[in-house]
Amino acid sequence: MPATATANIGVVGLAVMGSNLARNLASRAGNTVAVFNRSPERTRTLVAEHPEAGFVASETYDAFVASLSKPRTAIIMVQAGAGTDAVIGELVSRFEPGDIIMDGGNANFHDTITREATVRAKGIHFVGAGISGGEEGALHGPSIMPGGTAESYQTLGPILASIAAVAENERCVTHVGTDGAGHFVKMVHNGIEYADMQLIAEAYDLIRQGTGKSPTEIADIFSKWNTTELESYLIEITAEVLRQTDASTGMPLVDAILDQAGAKGTGAWTVQNALDLGVPVPGIAEAVFARSLSSRPDQRTAAASLPGPGTTLHVDDTDAFVEDVRRALYASKIIAYSQGFDEIIAGAALYKWNIKKGDIAKIWRGGCIIRAQFLNRIAEAYAADPDLVMLVVAPYFREAIAGAQASWRRIVGTAATAGIPTPAFSSSLAYYDGIRAPRLPAALVQGQRDFFGAHTYRRVDKPGAFHTLWSGDRSEIATTPSTH
Repeated sequence: MPATATANIGVVGLAVMGSNLARNLASRAGNTVAVFNRSPERTRTLVAEHPEAGFVASETYDAFVASLSKPRTAIIMVQAGAGTDAVIGELVSRFEPGDIIMDGGNANFHDTITREATVRAKGIHFVGAGISGGEEGALHGPSIMPGGTAESYQTLGPILASIAAVAENERCVTHVGTDGAGHFVKMVHNGIEYADMQLIAEAYDLIRQGTGKSPTEIADIFSKWNTTELESYLIEITAEVLRQTDASTGMPLVDAILDQAGAKGTGAWTVQNALDLGVPVPGIAEAVFARSLSSRPDQRTAAASLPGPGTTLHVDDTDAFVEDVRRALYASKIIAYSQGFDEIIAGAALYKWNIKKGDIAKIWRGGCIIRAQFLNRIAEAYAADPDLVMLVVAPYFREAIAGAQASWRRIVGTAATAGIPTPAFSSSLAYYDGIRAPRLPAALVQGQRDFFGAHTYRRVDKPGAFHTLWSGDRSEIATTPSTH
């Protein structure tokens, strides 16, 4: 056990993410890092492989806690769920009022809200923090989205800022809001990530099927796109993936990879919570469903013989088609981000979080998976109008979609005619047309609901709720809203 408390920050859980985060912390001036893992061997290995880090290693919880200076501050990097609760329990039993526990895993924000209330009752701060950027981000500079109390951020903020990514001379970390706000925003970030990746995949598929270009040739297209308004980490790595050759077969690696995409849950959480909040996020939802569909090989095999259009995609002007795909991708990407920020706004209203949308856009500019040049445009939009009703109506994005919509419509129509699935492109366009429609067929739906369930409806010409006696004289009566 250390004779004196020397570490200003501790990390519990030393798998790849935890180890890299601990190394990142130790590399920054002013930080001394205590490390602990349930398996002591992992702690010993980390310390032996990185003597330059000067880690304060412990093999018991008592020693780990004793190594931390006050207010004790520990970051948990273990698997979400029971493992997180177990570590919280061990720390809470040893920590004192004013100490800080931060969960840096991909926890469900509902769990974070519950944990924060439980730990706060003992006078200890609990911070749920989203950390984006994967293993490399954890080591070299992630985007960090901490929740928790403002008081805890006074201690934790400078430590997190020391390791966060930097974009345009600004650290990619901000205090998001209280209790579960940080993990909520990270959840939405991941939902947008799902949509962005699916849109890129659809763009690749359209170009390959429509032009016959090889993956390497399409990689060159994506590299060019990365010099336009589409500049982003995901576009950049897409080009790298498409250039990769499989060492064992010599074929493009993308052709050797099974076309069944996995998921870890945060995308589904984004959609589930959007439904609970009454926020439409169809672009994100279709991206999640596309992964689910890809992972049903038995159904796909059985359906392979189902009739289709009987024609293949034929492109006469390759350059014009590729440009149409690029513009459709950008328009759909705007919709995905707009939907994500709609969900953030709704969540903030329900849970009483003071989330600054422009600050979220700024901290996503570096370190995280969805970092992109056009996040600056989002930050500018919210700076110009903090109460912006939706991102897509901001002048920049309105003009961007106006310039892209003809291409967008051509691509969705062409894909449908050729039988090429583009669920994210198509649903994003349908959403766009839905929000701009002067009148939707929901009036008929309300009539149907009143017919079979007496759910009532509202009228365009007078206030109140109404019910029609659909049988008999079919007269209309004013009524109170149904509770059915």
